[in-house]
Amino acid sequence: MRKVSGLLLATERRAITGLAGLYATRMLGLFMVLPVLALYADDLAGATPLLVGLALGIYGLTQAILQIPFGLLSDRLGRKPVIAVGLLLFMLGSLVAAQADSIGVVILGRCLQGSGAVAAAIMALLADQTREEVRTAAMATIGLSIGVAFAVAMVLGPWIAADYGLSGVFWFTAALALLGLFVLWKLVPPAPRRVRHRDVGMDREQLRGILARSDLWRMDLSIFALHLVLMAIFVAVPFRLVEAGIAVEQHGLTYLGVMLLAFVAMVPLVIVAEKRRRMKTMCLSAITGITLSLFGLAGLGEGIWALFGWLLLFFIAFNLLEATLPSMLSKLAPAGAKGTAMGVYSTSQFLGAFLGGVLGGWLAQQWGLSAVFIGCGLLGLAWLAAMAGMTPPRHLSSEVVALDDNEQDDALETLMARFADVAGVEDVLVVPEERLAYLKVDRQRLDEQALARLTGSGNPHSGG
Repeated sequence: MRKVSGLLLATERRAITGLAGLYATRMLGLFMVLPVLALYADDLAGATPLLVGLALGIYGLTQAILQIPFGLLSDRLGRKPVIAVGLLLFMLGSLVAAQADSIGVVILGRCLQGSGAVAAAIMALLADQTREEVRTAAMATIGLSIGVAFAVAMVLGPWIAADYGLSGVFWFTAALALLGLFVLWKLVPPAPRRVRHRDVGMDREQLRGILARSDLWRMDLSIFALHLVLMAIFVAVPFRLVEAGIAVEQHGLTYLGVMLLAFVAMVPLVIVAEKRRRMKTMCLSAITGITLSLFGLAGLGEGIWALFGWLLLFFIAFNLLEATLPSMLSKLAPAGAKGTAMGVYSTSQFLGAFLGGVLGGWLAQQWGLSAVFIGCGLLGLAWLAAMAGMTPPRHLSSEVVALDDNEQDDALETLMARFADVAGVEDVLVVPEERLAYLKVDRQRLDEQALARLTGSGNPHSGG
């Protein structure tokens, strides 16, 4: 086993920066329409609350269907060409929606936006560009960029729509896609290799085992419900702001205040969850907070400060779950199966976004705005009940050990037992064709000296 360094190389820094920016601009374009579409849909022929909800969520359906095929295509045809095709589809969808005069054309545009499902290809390219020992930090940077993009989208969307209308938002997202193409070709270095990465990509051989795990299903259910609720309530939230006396052009400022305060309040809760090992407590508390905020938002005549408070509670809990659910999934996933578990998790997220838009639109059309929040609140109660029986995840960390290229395959077969004998190593998968060993370790029990002697370097690569 070879000694490695955890310091970023110049090419790795360039790749991480470029791909994080690419991912962020794409997510920014998808989310910018969220706080404005319901408000501006009156100008679109045929618009109903149900169709507005469908327009909000339809991107999730095409994302869920196409993300795995795009990832497999990138294995065969190359990462950059597939990502470029995805960005072109996203830009085409933005251009279609920007020129729409009916809700049906907007739905078509959003469907095309989602069909550029290149998230898996981007993550695979990032894995190609980085060594195992720095990959966890690289993935965390991508995750941070998504969170920042969502917050910026919530603020930027209303500001652009106030000056240029709904079409202006879609023209801006088309420009973002063009910027993404520039970043891809000019800033992201060429990929030196194209291989499978079990900590990033889907492995169909592991899929059956992942789907059979009830603890992982709870994580999938949670991200499904979280994004279902998010998409559903934005059929109604913009109108709640108007009812509270907040002018449309001030919605961006309102979201800015909520997002900043929610982020500040979320950080210590994440620290409690991770450092004090209170993952289950924080998860159930967040679901409870979301459920309470939904029933609070269903009330009428409570005033602007009550509305601000309920939105703040919702986004504190939302951000907390967005940060901790992937961490819990990483702790629960078997060694070498994190990529497959994340693939199922992401598919659940996109399906939740699609069904949330449809459900929110249908509830608003049938029974009005309050029904959207009440319906989602009831879903929150069911979600809480489903999660109450979860076993707190063990605080296991992922390690990836690079094996010597000249190590014999028969010797590799004995490594699994040798790793398993080390105190604190809870799960092992040795993959000879990748020349890697994937470990799950309990750091409080880990015999680091024994692991260092086994690896020959003392440098396994820390994961989530």
